[in-house]
Amino acid sequence: MSPVLAGVLQLLALVVALGLAYRPLGDYMAGVYSSKKHLRVEKWIYKVIGANPDTEMRWPAYLRGVLAFSAVSVLFLYLLQRLQGNLPGSLGFSSIDPDQAFNTAASFVANTNWQSYYGEQAMGHVVQTGGLAVQNFVSASVGIAVAVALVRGFARSRTGELGNFWSDLVRGTIRILLPIAVIAALVLVACGAIQNFAGIHGVGQFMGGSQQWNGGAVASQEAIKELGTNGGGYFNANAAHPFENPNGLSNLLEIFLILVIPFSLTRTFGRMVGSLKQGYAILAAMGIIWLGFTALMMWTEFAHHGPAFDIAGGAMEGKETRFGVGGSSIFAVATTLTSTGAVNSFHSSFTGLGGGITMLGMQLGEIAPGGTGSGLYGMLIMAIIAVFIAGLMVGRTPEYLGKKIGTREIKLAACYILITPALVLCFTAAAMALPTPVHSMTNSGAHGFSEILYAYTSGANNNGSAFAGLNADTQWFNTTIGLAMLLGRFLPMVFVLALAGSLAEQRPVPATVGTLGTHKPLFSGLLVGTIMIVAGLTYFPALALGPLAEGLAS
Repeated sequence: MSPVLAGVLQLLALVVALGLAYRPLGDYMAGVYSSKKHLRVEKWIYKVIGANPDTEMRWPAYLRGVLAFSAVSVLFLYLLQRLQGNLPGSLGFSSIDPDQAFNTAASFVANTNWQSYYGEQAMGHVVQTGGLAVQNFVSASVGIAVAVALVRGFARSRTGELGNFWSDLVRGTIRILLPIAVIAALVLVACGAIQNFAGIHGVGQFMGGSQQWNGGAVASQEAIKELGTNGGGYFNANAAHPFENPNGLSNLLEIFLILVIPFSLTRTFGRMVGSLKQGYAILAAMGIIWLGFTALMMWTEFAHHGPAFDIAGGAMEGKETRFGVGGSSIFAVATTLTSTGAVNSFHSSFTGLGGGITMLGMQLGEIAPGGTGSGLYGMLIMAIIAVFIAGLMVGRTPEYLGKKIGTREIKLAACYILITPALVLCFTAAAMALPTPVHSMTNSGAHGFSEILYAYTSGANNNGSAFAGLNADTQWFNTTIGLAMLLGRFLPMVFVLALAGSLAEQRPVPATVGTLGTHKPLFSGLLVGTIMIVAGLTYFPALALGPLAEGLAS
């Protein structure tokens, strides 16, 4: 079988699996967030944290819950790392330095999972399992909760109430993420991923020297890191490591886990607003971008000519032979079009244009299908921009799902789409202008610039993948990328929840013959065009200095 055909068959199998899961999972999640009943374990949790799950919250109160919970999480994870050297199960590792502890705490709470350290050489079992893995669950649940609050803003009228954050957080963790992660972890163990609490042990001689590995609860962390679109890795090689991703079957499963919740949330959205066609329209826009980027990535990585590339079946530098060009390309697009950031190959070793595709995927806002929750609310913000543009073209007040998009709504949407590019471009410019940060670049020229642009794109968009080649474990990068992750995660949530509150207070507007049909293919096409134009105009100058210049020169 040719490598190209193998890649296409993997893509088809993935599409079929996602299609089979779409309806039952989407309907189940809609039921979870619409139910009035609480499970017994959920009632215990509410008693412990002192929350009343039946109290409705307006958007300021909902936001305070998000920020308070996240602030406490950052502090807890920071202290856990700073005290690691005094904790049992540390495997002999010392406490983490303050700047790196801050960066890591911000990273995992912001659902970014950027790592400026070697996982197997820095973190013991307590920090990995009791700190990082826990945040993989709850940070993902926070993202879904904010998305659900925005959906309620569209679905409700003449009220500012958006639900209860604590109830949404607990339900997302207990009823959605935990059961699926348990099943996925068992499958990964069956595929060969490790799951233990073993210490550091030798594995024999390698090229004249001894080699050591430490064990860990890898399969369980791998399952939720992909399912919650977290990223990060127990080992520095991430999903390219055989202990995390043993074979082609586990690779396909991990891609499925990355995509299944973000895609299925479009059906949840359609079910909760009372129109499945609206969900299908959002799904279509996400699917068009995802399939288009995947096809383009596979073409760029398979298209190289020459004896070495022909023998290898494509550009194999930096890729695992277990997965090949096809499996690596599908994984790379899935992880950068979502907020996952896990890697099974090294994006710095992709072709110039291939590296640009991974970067552009993040710069779109990671909305095709995006992260758990963040992809849906990001796409809904772009839908508001699209109907606003359509309204300008025909001279009508824009409407979406029966709600008028007025001055307040469009200002909030505009702030949402501007904040992340501002963080990326300003931090990148500062790093290139100052004398010290550029010393962290392994490469010079266009590729070196891409390393820094990629780092801040990954951090501000809550992705967490790295271009490789950049030494990010410095006080400058630990601090600035940490700030980019926190601001890039929580500032957009402020605008999303404010927008949800504004929409929930409105009276529904009846549809007329002049109302734009946002459930039709025309709108899906308009939405895709709006996304590509907004991202293209924003980032094209920076991309031209980096991956485009490198790709055209090669």
